[in-house]
Amino acid sequence: MPYPYTTWPHPLKETISQQRLAEHDSVSLPKHRIIKSKRANRSRLSAYALSLLLAFDGRAHAETVNSAVLQTGASQPARVSPEVSKFVDIDAHRGSVRLIHAGVIDGTGAAPLENQTIEITDGKITALAPTVRTDVADGKTVFDMTGRTLLPGIVGMHDHLFYVARPDDNAEHQTNYPALLPQMTYTSPRLYLANGVTTLRTTGSVEPYAELNLKREIEANHTPGPHMDVTGPYLQGAPNLFLQMHTLTGPEDARATVEYWAAQGATSFKAYDHITRAELKAATEAAHAKGLKITGHLCSVTYPEAAELGIDNLEHGFFVNTQLDPGKEPDVCPSTSGGPTLKAMDPDGPAAKALIALLVSKHVAVTSTLPVFEEDGDMNPPLQQRALDAMTPQARETYLYERNADTTKSRDGYRRYHEVGFKRGQQLERRFVASGGLLLAGSDPTGDGHILPGFGDQREIELLVDSGFTPVEAIKIATLNGAIYLGQADHIGSIAVGKNADLVVVKGNPSSHVNDIENVELVFRDGLGFNSARLLESVKGRYGLY
Repeated sequence: MPYPYTTWPHPLKETISQQRLAEHDSVSLPKHRIIKSKRANRSRLSAYALSLLLAFDGRAHAETVNSAVLQTGASQPARVSPEVSKFVDIDAHRGSVRLIHAGVIDGTGAAPLENQTIEITDGKITALAPTVRTDVADGKTVFDMTGRTLLPGIVGMHDHLFYVARPDDNAEHQTNYPALLPQMTYTSPRLYLANGVTTLRTTGSVEPYAELNLKREIEANHTPGPHMDVTGPYLQGAPNLFLQMHTLTGPEDARATVEYWAAQGATSFKAYDHITRAELKAATEAAHAKGLKITGHLCSVTYPEAAELGIDNLEHGFFVNTQLDPGKEPDVCPSTSGGPTLKAMDPDGPAAKALIALLVSKHVAVTSTLPVFEEDGDMNPPLQQRALDAMTPQARETYLYERNADTTKSRDGYRRYHEVGFKRGQQLERRFVASGGLLLAGSDPTGDGHILPGFGDQREIELLVDSGFTPVEAIKIATLNGAIYLGQADHIGSIAVGKNADLVVVKGNPSSHVNDIENVELVFRDGLGFNSARLLESVKGRYGLY
């Protein structure tokens, strides 16, 4: 037994507060729920264990929860636990409230609306209309949003729950093997939600059981976080850099892996850089047979090859396509990893036009993850105190080492090469959208010098504007487009009557000043209005630990 002699609360009746867990205070539980401990005080339980190991009382309860969360935004609102309610300022999960005098960016790309009233009842948007003179805030059921703008909740389409730990990392970008991917089950969901992400796709899992169980706990309102599309474990071929990933042995292994994790509850899959064409084909067929989609961060398989094999989505924009890399061999990831292809692919040239036409004709979506490439551009990523505050001292040190290594390179040729590449990637994403392609948005928060959960999603929107999209276009890419891809646009992704009340309240107006996207005050998920500042405070100094 990996965790013997622990105490355990009933998931529906008892909740251990985060503050008491952090302080290691004792927690009173019914005697029949306690197993005597030889190793620790029998009434102590770590927050990490709580998030990973929550026990359900019986198969019937587990099946009920599973059924309720097959699709995010279940019709019957779950009761809110004390652990969640302490972050909630406005509760329209059960009941009705009105938000008056609000600006509205509805997520469809339409022009912003001013001085609007949004009514939320039982977690749904029930009215949207201009505010009338008789509307008066009372601070109980009617709230004044003057100077604020409401947006749809962000749908983060490349939003991992793990962090990258680099052993013996230093300021010169030197690390030791192996790199590890510790799971941030506690901090990541809170960071995402605090920064406006109300639905995310994990886009590759290293702890799939933790993520599947976390999804159930969030939907049951036992812990705060966004709705989750849980991607199965990485579908990775050989060689495999990460020891926490399974290495596929062939097409049948790829098929069996997809089938197993689909049965466990995974709702999407991701192919990784060393997968072969035969393995990708088998995995794609298996996913489609279950009615699920598959995306890929590819290298050994080119974008045209993947499109012909039926892949649904390609990650990292056009930065990792290897079709024009010199000496590219079938089923082999070249050491150049797509850099020459990006440099050679003129956005208005025949190769780019042919590739984009193929992707659009095959209905292959592309996920933009500009923050993870920003250090390769002509501007340094912003260094924000709010992100530094979230991290442990050790994680902060590595964060700054990586940032230093990526932004202070003295090799002028290297910098010029990557400045061109970053702009080229932005231009290709613009051409893809102009040709009718479905562009999604994500951050890839791998701790790569400047990217953390939630903060990176906001930065992605800002960089889409830097690419040439208008702010309302960028917000649509980061909200409604993701919902369309997930098949959930009927209830999330835009602000409309009948949809879930998944909303972000920001101070200012991102349609005229896109950086106002960072000024998050409240985040509504299913009508629960979470206080952003309190969520951030709850993870202060913890990201990188759990």
